[in-house]
Amino acid sequence: MPAMHSSNDNNNPVVVVLAAGQGQRFRASGAQTGKLQAQLHGRSVLEHTLAAVAASGLRAVLVENGPHWHSAGMGHSIARGVALSPDASGWLILPGDLPAVAPGSLRAVAQALQAQGGVVRPQVEGRWGHPVGFSAAWKAQLLQLTGDTGAQSIVRAAQAQLHVLALDDWGMLADTDTRADLAAVADRWTQRRV
Repeated sequence: MPAMHSSNDNNNPVVVVLAAGQGQRFRASGAQTGKLQAQLHGRSVLEHTLAAVAASGLRAVLVENGPHWHSAGMGHSIARGVALSPDASGWLILPGDLPAVAPGSLRAVAQALQAQGGVVRPQVEGRWGHPVGFSAAWKAQLLQLTGDTGAQSIVRAAQAQLHVLALDDWGMLADTDTRADLAAVADRWTQRRV
């Protein structure tokens, strides 16, 4: 079942957790598993990401490959997550390989999206982070996404409605595309802010 967590407040955006990628860079870096299954302090990377989403209190949809559906790229996965939560007031697009993202950061993006609408893009130390938030006004465009470029085309189209949210959460930048990335996250784990 795709829906992971329910909140009493259905006006909150839904977190779309993307977990259908192949993780080819991670395997190419010498790993024996996919990046989402890689172990980090006793849990898989994906389990840490899902735990952060659950702790945020936001509703969520997990998009992963299965017997009746297989992703044809990040754009396709985003469209699937939006289609699985059509009543949402908006969506936070969160790659599943961000195990150190803080629940409070997810709430901050959701609150900014509710207050400002449009597109909310977090920025940490001058770098773009995840998740990016999209209001329901962008639903039709999100549902049409295909390929592997994600929602970059929508972010470009939304410049007049783009809201930058400055946050102090290194976990919003700390993806685990390679074994070296995973090791760097493990090294900073004890400093994680919740």
